[in-house]
Amino acid sequence: MTLLLVLPLAVIFTQALSKGWGAVQDALAEPDAGSAIGLTLMVAAVTVPLNAVCGTAAAWCIGRFRFPGRTLLTTLIELPFSVSPVISGLVWVLLFGANGWFGPWLDRHGVRVVFAFPGLVLATVFVTFPFVARSLIPLMQEQGASEEEAAITLGAGGWQTFRRVTLPNIRWALLYGVLLCNARAMGEFGAVSVVSGHIRGQTLTMPLYVEALFNDYEWVGAFTVAALLSMLALVTLALRLLLERRVGAGRRMHA
Repeated sequence: MTLLLVLPLAVIFTQALSKGWGAVQDALAEPDAGSAIGLTLMVAAVTVPLNAVCGTAAAWCIGRFRFPGRTLLTTLIELPFSVSPVISGLVWVLLFGANGWFGPWLDRHGVRVVFAFPGLVLATVFVTFPFVARSLIPLMQEQGASEEEAAITLGAGGWQTFRRVTLPNIRWALLYGVLLCNARAMGEFGAVSVVSGHIRGQTLTMPLYVEALFNDYEWVGAFTVAALLSMLALVTLALRLLLERRVGAGRRMHA
């Protein structure tokens, strides 16, 4: 654990602070750094709510119903876990790139997907989609639909049942999935690297910006942004442990 986790973190923070706090502040004050941080937050702000809604809907379908194609839907949800992020990014390029299937039509209508913000969102949505659904499916299968059926029998509508029965029962698992989704969205490298085009100030997210600085031998800047990402990862880890306890306690109470 020390070799794989503690030592790398120590190296990152030591290198970031090797020239003092002034160098760290200067690195974060760079316009490209601000652009990378802002772009990362924007991608996460779009990706996480979208995956929260779609993941909840998919988990509700799988956890509550039996229908033809249910196994296929479960397999498709887990597909991003088995496909390399680089391959998924390449697929978006083949679909929406200048020489892709839809690229010429998009160019004629002045729409840019690849090497622009929409491409970053598409790539990130794909690789992060399973987290919310996979956090909810086991819990919803264990809980069953008896409470929802009782609410409907008493006259509650669909949205009312979801807000007052379903959502309170899955809220901690949903937050757990959202947390993991957000962490992966901000730290994703492979898929966004393919679709970004590595345009400084425009399509470089924080992980890509770290790579660009490292390749330019700007060590302090690279390790400073990497330290910022590491701090986000540590906060995510702490929140994950708290939510795991909440989810486990909720399952025991339901049992």
